[in-house]
Amino acid sequence: MSSLPATPAFYHEQPRSSFFSLIMADRFNKVLLIDGRGHLLGRLAAIVAKQVLLGHKVVIVRCEGINISGNFYRNKLKYLAFLRKRMNTNPSRGPYHFRAPSRIFWRTVRGMLPHKTKRGQAALERLKVFDGIPPPYDKRKRVVVPAALKIVRLKPSRKFALLGRLAHEVGWKYQAITATLEEKRKEKAKLHYVKKKTLVKLSKLAEKNVEGKIAKYTDVLKQYGVLV
Repeated sequence: MSSLPATPAFYHEQPRSSFFSLIMADRFNKVLLIDGRGHLLGRLAAIVAKQVLLGHKVVIVRCEGINISGNFYRNKLKYLAFLRKRMNTNPSRGPYHFRAPSRIFWRTVRGMLPHKTKRGQAALERLKVFDGIPPPYDKRKRVVVPAALKIVRLKPSRKFALLGRLAHEVGWKYQAITATLEEKRKEKAKLHYVKKKTLVKLSKLAEKNVEGKIAKYTDVLKQYGVLV
């Protein structure tokens, strides 16, 4: 009677790692930096909630630039009605009403998560929200979510409200400070961009100057597929 070959002793001892798992680990260690300006509140919150549940780290900046569909006055009345909802005997016990745009967005995401479970709490810890763009995020590449952009999802004829203005009118005290800091950041970014453009231009000029001298080497590299 034939028997199956014995399993090598080292088979169960070797670590279960592969190139794919390394790629996935790198993917989940990266921070997804999203610029909130011009996005719709609910749509962006829904997408962010799903991503943090999947294990991604997400940072939202410029929350004061987030939009809400519907005219401003209607949204303000809704938020003022929400402010009245409190514990009669001891309001300090909650519910808590945040005034900062970043915290309003954070609470919207929290409502889409099972935040009373360990899984939901862990997901919420992977989310960071900011008004304006503080360091070090001011020097990193920011992305948008096309599926949540107002210009894509809302008809041009429809009215919308700005979360920063709404927050200011219900008690947020840092609208002017945030705007001042944003102006300073934009000035610094403008100088950096001008410097970068000059360097790129000089780099292209240098490449053009040495193009004739390195032509024979370039042909050899192209022959072996190093250059395309």
